[in-house]
Formats: sequence, structure tokens, C-alpha cells
Amino acid sequence: MKKQSMKEGEVMNVIVTGGAGFIGSNLVDRLINEGFDTYVIDNLSSGKRKFLNPRAKFYQSDILDLQKMKELFEEVKPKAVFHLAAQIDVQTSIHNPGLDAQMNILGTINIIELCKTYNSKLIYSSSAAVYGPPLNLPVCEQHPIHPLSNYGISKYTPELYIRCYAQLYNVKYTILRYANVYGPRQMPKGEGGVISIFINKIINNEIPVVFGDGEHTRDFIYVEDVVTANLSALNAEKSGTYNISTNKRISINKLIEKINTILNKNVVPEYKAERLGDINHSCLDNQLAKMELKWQPKYSIIEGLAKTCQFNKEIQ
Repeated sequence: MKKQSMKEGEVMNVIVTGGAGFIGSNLVDRLINEGFDTYVIDNLSSGKRKFLNPRAKFYQSDILDLQKMKELFEEVKPKAVFHLAAQIDVQTSIHNPGLDAQMNILGTINIIELCKTYNSKLIYSSSAAVYGPPLNLPVCEQHPIHPLSNYGISKYTPELYIRCYAQLYNVKYTILRYANVYGPRQMPKGEGGVISIFINKIINNEIPVVFGDGEHTRDFIYVEDVVTANLSALNAEKSGTYNISTNKRISINKLIEKINTILNKNVVPEYKAERLGDINHSCLDNQLAKMELKWQPKYSIIEGLAKTCQFNKEIQ
């Protein structure tokens, strides 16, 4: 297959941090299929070796190990870095803020510094959690930043560093703020994995737990659409910050109803008190990404859920 690059005829080396994780491994598969020389950095703290594409070159290392990162970047000399390695659990960030800040802020500073040194474009995976409670819906990129959790803080702080490095050192970047991503390979744990949790519970006729009355809404985006957004960001001519979302809301109750329908089940959830740090409604405006990245989501919630249910049934 012809090598893809920002310049015609040039072989492009790219690094994916967190490339054994849920989104990262799906991205690595696409990059390799499209002809990129792809290098994965992952400490396997949450990533899975079984998700690693055998055609990627894998380094089991931690982004906090700056000396090791320097050695890897010197070897690879990447044209672009997709930075997905992170602590992603909201509750962990609340109960262990030091760990959260180390991984998400200090680890990302290491990556930004190396992107400066090697003139690598940085595509940074951020989160809707940076916004906090929405003043209006859908939330656009100019919405005030007021995170409700340490996770939101630790995902936003690197954005400030990235933009500062862009001004000081001309580091090229794209910041992608994801809505709630779901799909194959998502682990059934943590806030982010709610769809995977529900699917696994319902497949096994277990009772899923809903925090609150189930009428709170989220903007769920299928992982392949997120992967496509990352590739679109690679080819973006200017730096920028973009929401990656469907711009559509669905309640948790409706979500469970749809999963039940797909799996031909009738599992009723258990309702518990709302959790600290959760917001009631979330939906991101994706118009800027559509205009400037020439990207748009292709998968409906039904299509994405069907693919995710099929994957989860196969790995039972």
C-alpha cells in the first residue's frame, strides 16, 4: 500500500502514545492500513497487549520516563504524535489527584517538549470534561472552561501548554475534545466505559447500575469516527481546538433500552444516587470540526451499538 504523508512521496513515521488502549489501538489499526510507519508507546497499565497491531513497532514504556522518551523519539523521529496515553477515570482523578496530574499533565509536558525538539505535529486527545456544567447546549469550543473533576483539570491544563508552545516555538498541533467515546475494545470500567459496562451486564443477564434517574443525557460517539477525526487532524493545515462529537444527545434510559433491543433482552437497571463530579447533560457542537477538519461522524448510535454488542458477544 502506498505510504501516506503530509508531503507526497515521503514516508511518515508516527507515534501513538496509549496505542494499546481502546481508542489508541483502533487508531493504530487504521494508520497501518493506510500505510503509515506506526510506533506505539504504552506502559500497559490499562492498555492490552492483545489489542496491539502486530505490524506496529511497540515500546513498552511510560511517558513519565523522559530519558526513555528521548531515546525513542531520537530513534523514530516522528512527523506526528497522536497523544492518547492518559489516566481516564473521573473517580480515580477525584480520589488520587496526584496520580492523575502526574500522568495527564507531567506526562503530556514530556511529549510536548519532544514534539518541539523533533518538529513533530501533536494531535492531543482532550475531553468534554474540560467544560464542566454546560451554560447552554450544544457546547461549542468557546464555552467557558469550568471542569467539575480533577480529570477535567488534568486534560485541560496540557491544552494551555500546547498553545503556549505553539506561540513560543511554533509547535504544530490539533486538540480534539472528545464527547463520550464507545466501541469495540473499550474496557467495562470507569465513567468512560459506560456503554461497554451496560452491554456486558445485559449480555450476562446482570443488573446494570445507573447513577441518578437515568434521564441525564450524553453525546456518544463511535470510536471509528474518533479515529477518522485524528487522521483528519493530521492533514489540517492550521492548528486548532475541535469538539469531536455527534452533536446529538441520548438519555441513559434510552441507551439501555436500545442495547436491550439489539441483544433481545429485557434487563432493568438498578438506580443509585448521583455521583460527585457528574453532570446532568452533555452535548458538544461539532460544526467547527466539520468546517475546518472536513470531518463528520458517520455512525448512528444504533449502528455503533450494534457493532459494539457484536464485539462484546464474541469476546465473552
